[in-house]
Amino acid sequence: MAGYQQRLKSFEDILEADVIDLKALKNLCFINGCPHERSFRSICWKILLNYVPVEKDHWQDDLRKQRNLYKQYIEEIIILPGKKMKSKESASGELVDHPLNPNPDSEWRETFRDNEMLLQIDKDCRRLCPDLSFFQQATDFPCEQLLNATSTVETLRKRVEHCVLQSETVSKNRLGITFNLVSKKRTHSEEYAVLPDGKEAHWEVVERILFLYAKLNPGISYVQGMNEILGPIYYTFASDPDQNYREFAEADSFFCFTQLMSEIRDFFIKTLDDSQFGIGSKMNQLMDMLKELDRPLWQRLQDQELRPQFYAFRWITLLLSQEFQLPGRLAQWPHSGASAQWPHSLTVLCVFIRLSLRHDLLKGDFPNNMKLVQRMESAIDLQQVLAKARELSRG
Repeated sequence: MAGYQQRLKSFEDILEADVIDLKALKNLCFINGCPHERSFRSICWKILLNYVPVEKDHWQDDLRKQRNLYKQYIEEIIILPGKKMKSKESASGELVDHPLNPNPDSEWRETFRDNEMLLQIDKDCRRLCPDLSFFQQATDFPCEQLLNATSTVETLRKRVEHCVLQSETVSKNRLGITFNLVSKKRTHSEEYAVLPDGKEAHWEVVERILFLYAKLNPGISYVQGMNEILGPIYYTFASDPDQNYREFAEADSFFCFTQLMSEIRDFFIKTLDDSQFGIGSKMNQLMDMLKELDRPLWQRLQDQELRPQFYAFRWITLLLSQEFQLPGRLAQWPHSGASAQWPHSLTVLCVFIRLSLRHDLLKGDFPNNMKLVQRMESAIDLQQVLAKARELSRG
């Protein structure tokens, strides 16, 4: 206990300075992660993800500007388009634009594309961390802008409900005739309960963040798995002991997620898989490091053709977010997602995960080894793996 109190005191000393010693903070976070007490984790992640500068006297103004900017995004991307789609009638009562409009400039085309993306985001967010009740609970800070505009705007919740009942896309047949493609209704197993109007579940907040990110970054849009990366960030901010941090968890999570995605977005772009910074190059680094540290284990995986594409692809792209339940997951995030050392430390961490499974991998056949690397949380001691990864990274 005395050691833990001393560690808290070390964080306090660094964070109380007028100018944060970034190198010292990175090293401290890298040793044993960021403690949740006294908002240390929230503050450290904001600094390490370059959301706030090291000069503390800039924090208040910078946070206010960014949070106001996020409100503007909601207004321009959700509220105003919702109002516009509800006012598509001309003075004579006829539709100026309509779902069957073949004009390439028709806003319905974009709406249909957005709805298709939104349905995928919705599906992924509803099943985020199913073993944790947090994301199904109501947030104390629902989006006031949308609550105040419910009578004049179609919120994301309403859009999803309408899409689920009957989602339509516009297409043309080989003769050039425009027609609707009507998808089947969602089955009973896919239905879900939402909170009453005026309340929002935490997963709905995550859904809105991802929708805004996708709209603001059309080059990458939304890719399945992004919800798993955003989840730990939002969970950390929305469960912070300080109400002032919890109140702005949505905006802060959006910008921290955006900063993190700027570093790993190449992993989500298929055309860059074989580039220097793509996922293929990163998996080659994993195998090269394993070969250097444990050639017999490397050879075993080679002989079985247990390629990293079968398991390490997910480890790297999602920063190991699906390999551990959320509370334990936060312990390894400073090493793989919230530190400037993450590119190297993530590689080291993935290698040591395989080394920790060495005994079973050497004696197992291909089916058992495949199952092991894809479901390995209960088979390893995460704290021990982290300690070994820290030792090698510092060396």
